[in-house]
Amino acid sequence: MSGADRIAYFNGRYVPEREVLVPFRDRGFKYGDAVFDTTRTFGHRVFKLAEHVERLYRSLRYLRIDPGLTQDAIVEITGEVVRRNLPLLEPDEDYWVTQRVSRGLDPSAREIWPQPGATVIVECVPLPLRERAPLYRDGIRVMTPSVRRTPPEALSPRVKTHNYLNLIAGGLEVSAQDPSAWAVLLDTSGNLAEGMGSNIFLVHKGTLLTPREQAVLSGISRETVIDLAREAGLQVVEKDIDLYDAYTADEAFLTSTSLCICPIASVNGAKIGNALPGPVTRQLTEAYCRFVDFDFVGQYLKRLS
Repeated sequence: MSGADRIAYFNGRYVPEREVLVPFRDRGFKYGDAVFDTTRTFGHRVFKLAEHVERLYRSLRYLRIDPGLTQDAIVEITGEVVRRNLPLLEPDEDYWVTQRVSRGLDPSAREIWPQPGATVIVECVPLPLRERAPLYRDGIRVMTPSVRRTPPEALSPRVKTHNYLNLIAGGLEVSAQDPSAWAVLLDTSGNLAEGMGSNIFLVHKGTLLTPREQAVLSGISRETVIDLAREAGLQVVEKDIDLYDAYTADEAFLTSTSLCICPIASVNGAKIGNALPGPVTRQLTEAYCRFVDFDFVGQYLKRLS
């Protein structure tokens, strides 16, 4: 599938992706002064679109950006973008689906680009199913870099901005040691925080532990797993968890938009648990597949062959 054929929404129009040209003086490019949100499709059906758009608007309110569109309008636009691009997908492929909103241009830049208001883009791209398939077979190797997660008193991690340099720096440090490992940053107190687009869970004696929402971006997949766990009668505790908790966990897993839920094999080289996935991780994965009525694990694993 060629990206040249995909359609995106760009400031009021549906255009080929190659025509989405953002001015270099846009504040999203200059300063990272923008927010975004991303969901995925399951069997070509968009997952929890309303919840993702609601989180997008919480980020917008935090940064006081006016997109010039209602939430319902963004939901409708997103559905239209997906509809126009579905013919490009193979039956067993799915999309990442993203809304992006920057503050737009400063008044001085509008002499060249007469664009008032925010820059709004809605786009989609196929999920990296083949690249990530081994993670469900082998588990994720997690490493914690020396780079610490930006603390809430500096900038709330609960807002999903275009400025990911803190998480990128941590990921670069980890990749230099193990290109296949995933970075999970610690907070400034030495507790586990989050990775780029991923939340971490530990299982201790059947209880799920995960970092407090005030210290991380509360992923929609994270919230889904918490709901499924509580429906299954499992206890979920949001608290500060450190590397001692990770090294002594019975199981661990990451949640993310693309992976949904995926087991962790090790943390900083320390093997986690005796089975992959562990029984609680398997139980929650099966519950997630039933909830979305789609075998996303099988979708990944079939790429191994």
